[in-house]
Amino acid sequence: MSLYQHARNGDIERLRDALGSENVAVRKRAVELLGELADPDDQATIDGLLRAASTDDDPKVRGAAVDALDAVGQEALEQLLTELTGGGGSEAEWVTARKFARALKADRPELRIAAANALERLNEPSAVPAVVEALSDPDPRVRLRACQACGAFADPRTIPALVERLEDEPRVKRAAANALGNVGTDRALDPLLNLLDDPDESIRRIAAGALGKANNPKPVEPLARALGDESAIVRNAAVYSVIELLSNVPTEQSHAVRDQVVSELKAADDETVVEPLVEILTRGQQRRQRRNAAWILGRVADPDAAPAVEALADALADDDPQTAQFAATSLKTLGGPVVEDRLLDRIGTEHPESARAKAVFVLGSVGGQETLNRLEDLTDDESAAVRKRVFSAVSSLRAGGG
Repeated sequence: MSLYQHARNGDIERLRDALGSENVAVRKRAVELLGELADPDDQATIDGLLRAASTDDDPKVRGAAVDALDAVGQEALEQLLTELTGGGGSEAEWVTARKFARALKADRPELRIAAANALERLNEPSAVPAVVEALSDPDPRVRLRACQACGAFADPRTIPALVERLEDEPRVKRAAANALGNVGTDRALDPLLNLLDDPDESIRRIAAGALGKANNPKPVEPLARALGDESAIVRNAAVYSVIELLSNVPTEQSHAVRDQVVSELKAADDETVVEPLVEILTRGQQRRQRRNAAWILGRVADPDAAPAVEALADALADDDPQTAQFAATSLKTLGGPVVEDRLLDRIGTEHPESARAKAVFVLGSVGGQETLNRLEDLTDDESAAVRKRVFSAVSSLRAGGG
């Protein structure tokens, strides 16, 4: 029976037996599966992983055992560090962090890996200098974990050393880019601009996804270029970041940035831009991002783009009044038969009063004869807000304003 079948059956004892196999690949896979299955109180399995991390002849098995102990839980990982460094018992986090920081200088790379993993979980600021120093460790596995720890700290002190790791091997480079994105300051994000042209798709995605945190308009043009990326996940990340960027830039720069964003997005492929904008508007959790998505859709979507029009029409009932108002303004800007048709579906009494009133308001500008006929039937609507909009819209349409 294979290790996978043992794991599927929950037969942890058989997996522990496999730790004694002469086959390195078997031992490594057994370690990985035990890390996924073991509970923090399964001391027998933890003991087996501790032995693998401490005594196995193969460095890959030892490294996998460290990661498995990390997966089991902080206490399991600390057992390894306590066993290898001494100490133990109840102590303040900064004391534990200092002990683990010392372990970053240990002779054995597995111990340094374990220390970096543990410091990532502790997130103790006093350990930042030691972790930064570990970014230059000769073992790439340690550098990788040190990058991940720096990402958890999100401390500006880590920026210079993380930037150096952008010249490292791919997995370390990815971790460094992620960490710089987590730090999120303009100084941390600036080096990511160059990564939008990286040959590695995952690196480009990380950079595109992080640049929306910037507090200046510098990333707008590079992100707009990323809208033409061959990778759909990179294009999607770029659109999300453009919207986030609009929410982050200082108020005094927002108008200029909006104009630049609209110009760049209009030049991009319509489907590339509209699909993520619709997703942000319909599923986004942040009001400012939904507002920006509603506003931009009216300026970059095709008037016949049914998904965009549908999303904007639905947004007329948004809980956020500004999002609803931006949606109405965008529908008015788009105009056309698709907009008219969708809005006529939303003037019935089954829809919220505010949404109906906004739909009528827009129809007064974009509607035709059918709209006029439908609105004339609403002149005695039970809602005063809707009646007010109806009278205005009917007057406009009769005067040829549609």
